[in-house]
Amino acid sequence: MDASLKEQLKVLIGDVLKAQAPDQDDLPAVEIEKPADKDHGDLSTNIALKSARIFRDKPVAIAEKLLAAIHSAIDSSALKAVIDKVEVKAPGFINFYLSDGAVFDVLEDIYAKADQYGASDFGKKEKLQIEFVSANPTGPLSVAHARQAAVGDALINILKFIGFDAHKEYYVNDGGNQIRILGDSIKLRALEILGETVEFPEDNYQGEYIKDMAKHFMDDKNFKSADDVKGVSDDVYMDFGAQYLLDVIKTDLKDFGVEFDCWSHESKIATQASIEALLKELDQKGLTYESEGALWFKTTDFGDDKDRVLRKSDGAYTYLTPDIVYHKHKFDRGFNRAFDVLGPDHHGYIKRIKAAAQALGKEVDDLQVLIVQLASIFRDGVEVSMSTRRGQFISLREVIDEVGVDAARFFFLMRSIKQHLEFDLDLAKKQSSENPVYYVQYAHARVFSINAKAKEAGIEPKAEKFSLLTEPEEMDLIKKMGEFPSNLMRAYDVLDPYPLVIYLQELAACFHKFYDCHRVVDDNPELSAERLGLVNAARIVLANGLKLLGLSRPEKM
Repeated sequence: MDASLKEQLKVLIGDVLKAQAPDQDDLPAVEIEKPADKDHGDLSTNIALKSARIFRDKPVAIAEKLLAAIHSAIDSSALKAVIDKVEVKAPGFINFYLSDGAVFDVLEDIYAKADQYGASDFGKKEKLQIEFVSANPTGPLSVAHARQAAVGDALINILKFIGFDAHKEYYVNDGGNQIRILGDSIKLRALEILGETVEFPEDNYQGEYIKDMAKHFMDDKNFKSADDVKGVSDDVYMDFGAQYLLDVIKTDLKDFGVEFDCWSHESKIATQASIEALLKELDQKGLTYESEGALWFKTTDFGDDKDRVLRKSDGAYTYLTPDIVYHKHKFDRGFNRAFDVLGPDHHGYIKRIKAAAQALGKEVDDLQVLIVQLASIFRDGVEVSMSTRRGQFISLREVIDEVGVDAARFFFLMRSIKQHLEFDLDLAKKQSSENPVYYVQYAHARVFSINAKAKEAGIEPKAEKFSLLTEPEEMDLIKKMGEFPSNLMRAYDVLDPYPLVIYLQELAACFHKFYDCHRVVDDNPELSAERLGLVNAARIVLANGLKLLGLSRPEKM
């Protein structure tokens, strides 16, 4: 109701505005928002304030002038049964109040659609790809990767729910220098375990997990001496390390509720042949040139601040070259749009990779890069210091083991991806309303307890023809449920699951407030049936939202 009603009001007000100013070609866009103060209506527009330069009058006077035309337009449309009242508030807002019938329609809509409430065909099955996490297989996943995993997975769920053909992909960077360093680290630790004195480079991987891998490697190969260790080529250590850690990563992600549709490997996609074919294509388009022995890509033709090197003077390719091959591979597979979910250290990467997509014939927005800010971990009120290279960090596995999957996923989503996130491990473990995920899930579980009491009293939930729910807390709860579809669209607009997280907290707050103020099952069986229908509708919406975030829907807590 909320999303479709907003669109209908936008069209209606836009038509009114055109009728009032027929000679104007640059009329402002109509915006419909929910007022912060519920006394100011259910929906509101600031179009009168935005039109002051056109009508050359005070916004309040413009709003009053538009009000009469809006009333007339509503009376002659289907909105007449939905809008109960329209009024003007200073300094020039036009506020709309919904009729009780329109509010009750929300409940019937929820029951009619059930687990599909909020779903739509908005995406028209457009084929999208979101690549996320894509951590080098050089160590366990960190909390930064964990946050990206929670964001990417939830975003995919939402996109599918509103009609997109969305796919999850992990790109395994198994062809770079980092894998060589990993293999060398394992080999040196193996020699140390056997009593050899070795010089361990500062840039090698320092974590305890490297020692564990070295022990596992030697056990697997039945190595007993330093000569055994030294007798194996570096490629063997590299292959073992990458595969071992990739298996760890896959297991941790699966236990976190994240399973990818596709695992792509740099070693298989960015081959010498595919790189040469790419360079030939760019050359034929006049987008490369030689300078100082290096091959350059004219990214400045597409808005980058400087051109980028594809092949260095020593003949080695920069990391950008295989990345362009990979993105070409994405679009060659038929994705209309692709999204890269990356960490904040990739800001400088955005212009060059978007330039590459345009060079390959795509529109500027066909490739988008979503930067997810880092997460800090707090325990006992103190931030835990982390250094990935030195192995001093909290891994995704440790977070899962300490707070559980539901709390971990919810907490990683509790801030916009544009904001740094502080993850309080102690708060995430609390079984109280202080813990946001507990607060939301408890609202869902509470309904099952209410249903059990209602069953004992012989009360069945009503699912249609509501009329007795008139208390403010009842109406607020219904209206909040009606906002679910528009919050999903908001998540799409900002490409971030965060609006859904905030919405579920607000919905849970409305539910708990209603429950604290009113008995669901009382001496009035008709009212009890309607209130039981109300709380069960809330449970449906909560369940739909929790599922999209990848969280469980508990029946008891």
